[in-house]
Amino acid sequence: MGRFALLLLLAFASFQALCFAADDDTAFYDSFDEPFDGRWIVSDKDDYKGVWKHSKSEGHDDYGLLVSEKARKYAIVNELNEPVSLKDGSTVLQYETRFQNGLECGGAYLKYLRPQEAGWKAKLFDNESPYSIMFGPDKCGATNKVHFILKHKNPKSGEYVEHHLKYPPSVPSDKLTHVYTAILKPDNEVRILIDGEEKKKANFLSADDFEPPLIPAKTIPDPDDKKPEDWDERAKIPDPNAVKPDDWDEDAPMEIEDEEAVKPEGWLDDEPEEIDDPEATKPEDWDDEEDGEWEAPKIDNPKCETAPGCGEWKRPMKMNPAYKGKWSAPLIDNPNYKGIWKPQEIPNPDYFELDKPDFEPIAAVGIEIWTMQDGILFDNILIAKNDKVAESYRETTWKPKFEVEKEKQKAEDESTDSDGLSGVQKKVFDVLYKVADIPFLSEYKLQILDLIEKAEKQPNITIGVIVSILVIILTVLFRLLFGGKKQPKVEKNPEVAETSNNQSTSGEKAEEEEEEEEEEKEGTAAAPRRRRRDT
Repeated sequence: MGRFALLLLLAFASFQALCFAADDDTAFYDSFDEPFDGRWIVSDKDDYKGVWKHSKSEGHDDYGLLVSEKARKYAIVNELNEPVSLKDGSTVLQYETRFQNGLECGGAYLKYLRPQEAGWKAKLFDNESPYSIMFGPDKCGATNKVHFILKHKNPKSGEYVEHHLKYPPSVPSDKLTHVYTAILKPDNEVRILIDGEEKKKANFLSADDFEPPLIPAKTIPDPDDKKPEDWDERAKIPDPNAVKPDDWDEDAPMEIEDEEAVKPEGWLDDEPEEIDDPEATKPEDWDDEEDGEWEAPKIDNPKCETAPGCGEWKRPMKMNPAYKGKWSAPLIDNPNYKGIWKPQEIPNPDYFELDKPDFEPIAAVGIEIWTMQDGILFDNILIAKNDKVAESYRETTWKPKFEVEKEKQKAEDESTDSDGLSGVQKKVFDVLYKVADIPFLSEYKLQILDLIEKAEKQPNITIGVIVSILVIILTVLFRLLFGGKKQPKVEKNPEVAETSNNQSTSGEKAEEEEEEEEEEKEGTAAAPRRRRRDT
């Protein structure tokens, strides 16, 4: 009995130690179980008219911070009790967001503010408030990405520069709760997770991972260097000694009549291609004085349907074998060619070396967005110094909600279409979004995302969109294998409707309006009720 009591005591002590460690590693956490008033301060700036609400997540008893109105700017901030250093060990930024009404145009990212200037107040929070990191989903028009932006101070110039993560992951395209995690490691690595799954790994000091790179180039083009006036960049020039041949006829037409052509047997020279409709009758209310002399509408001449043709026969045209077009001298190597001119390189006055990023501490967490969508819910915002703490929150706060929502979505998909077609298309779109994230397709990511969005709005063109994306992939692979220089052309399905595709910028987005699909005109118009003869 004494041994059991001792084991129980040790287990309890271990549990307490784990809890205290978790508390020590949690720098900031807000579950929004209680109303946010007092902790979060809404901006007093005139631009921000959007109303924040403390609201339940649809289908749950769990509360969050809700974007309640469409087409509004929102700004709200929570000042931390103490700034969180990003230089000591690992730092984890994590939060949940749910697009309860979907997301066509809007952002749901967080700004982790650095210490503000003296006199700054939370009610003054706006898009100009300096931040250390901006992180989270953003989607509008051609933009579809999970941002990770680091604002880093150049020690030489003193200027803060935005460094954007290259090839960020795409935003999940559903109405479920998703958890976004950014893990900053002491070895200069940053990992981006969505729902606990790693979507991107990058190095802060790598020029391949951030644009512009944190470490500037050692040299830059000399801004004062000018191209000499006699610098010749033409690799080829017309041969000055070339002479147009005597037999070159520049006036010869491209096409001529085919003299060997013979009129087909049975051609009806005296029959018109169209005749008056014999069944048409003059309307009873037709007024010759007001409407003019009535004429029967025209129809195709039925006699021409079985004949090779009707009306005057003319010889068809054929390519002129003597056609040569405008003569121009052949090109030869330019003896004065000096290559493409570039300014000389000079030492970059803003260059510096760096072993680790000089992170600014996080003094506040803010949400500053312009969205065309309502129903965006933020929840469980966490800053921790241990990724195990973030993992624990994902398992206990996010995963149960997500599983419930996923099962509900599955049931809705099955009820929407008894054949399960809606669910199949959703899986196809999920795969296509993953395809868009493939690094070697990065040059065409926006093009691919645009096609996917068209298919989501018009499911009947899904097959055509898949074909178009395959054309892009195969063309890129061909270029990689054979070194071709042609740009891939997206094969447009004739049923794909044109959509507005304006580029949006972070924090400021215009509503994307979908163009209505044009109705096809009927091939055979009904006989006109009236026809006026020109007099």
